[in-house]
Amino acid sequence: MGFTKFAAAMGALLALTTAVQAEGYPDRPIQLVVPWGAGGGTDAVGRILGAEIQKELGVPVNVVNRTGGSGVVGHSAIANAKPDGYTIGIMTIEIDMMHWQGLTELTYKDYDILAIVNADPGGLMVSSDSGYDSVEALLEAIKTEPKGTFKASGTGQGGIWHVGLAGWLLSENLPADQVTFVPSQGAAPGLTDMVAGGVDIVPSSLAEGLAMIEANRVTPLATMSAERQDAFPDVPTLAETTGSDWTVAVWRSVVAPDGLPDDVKTKLETAVEVAYNSDEYQTFMNDRGFGLRWAAGQDATKIVADDDAAFGEVMKKAGLAK
Repeated sequence: MGFTKFAAAMGALLALTTAVQAEGYPDRPIQLVVPWGAGGGTDAVGRILGAEIQKELGVPVNVVNRTGGSGVVGHSAIANAKPDGYTIGIMTIEIDMMHWQGLTELTYKDYDILAIVNADPGGLMVSSDSGYDSVEALLEAIKTEPKGTFKASGTGQGGIWHVGLAGWLLSENLPADQVTFVPSQGAAPGLTDMVAGGVDIVPSSLAEGLAMIEANRVTPLATMSAERQDAFPDVPTLAETTGSDWTVAVWRSVVAPDGLPDDVKTKLETAVEVAYNSDEYQTFMNDRGFGLRWAAGQDATKIVADDDAAFGEVMKKAGLAK
């Protein structure tokens, strides 16, 4: 057999093998990687989605928290896995930031983006015993005290809430580093640190602080959205309070390593859509104040790509890009 015929035969065999594998997919547990710590917003979204995807596919979907490196560790674990459908994950908006910082060469192009399933505006939260009951009072103190007096946390260095804070400070004609940012593995440890007195501000989504807000341990001062959030109708926007036009929101998406077989990708896309539309997911998200957002396929990829370019510009202005 000549080389050309041999290559053609091997190609046909590989295609047949892939098709057979896809037809039997899934026949074993699936791992769902969450790049942030247990108890945070991404972990919560990942676990409810995993439970619903499990129902649809009929095999266990095991959630694994892979933290570290300001999100690089978990996102790398997803991207570097075999593209066979048995490793999926929650890709967060930090994928559009990490490479600008020089932390990794990973970008959204290293994934098959199955769908965006959530979006939440940023917010400003303080400990309830902080003495601040308005953004105006907090901002005046930040302006008055020496640079670095106030500390904030809620994500990794250069992550979405770090950029959210820097963007707000810049909009108020303050240096982006007027408030010192303390990296954490997500909003949950950031909030815990704030309540314990370690930091003063957490600029994450209000949904991530809901439990502590309801327990009167955390006070939400403002939302970084154009309009008030339905889940937090009493919390004003930055525009209403200080006049800032700064807005920012985080999205979360379900992804797999780039290169999924078409049949496997279709099954996963369908399972994610069914999970998103389930009563359990919709109720969970609404009860906890998380924003619902659906975009799949090319629409989802375009949103991620547009944000990548936009955040690159903001991070350069804030001195957070390499």
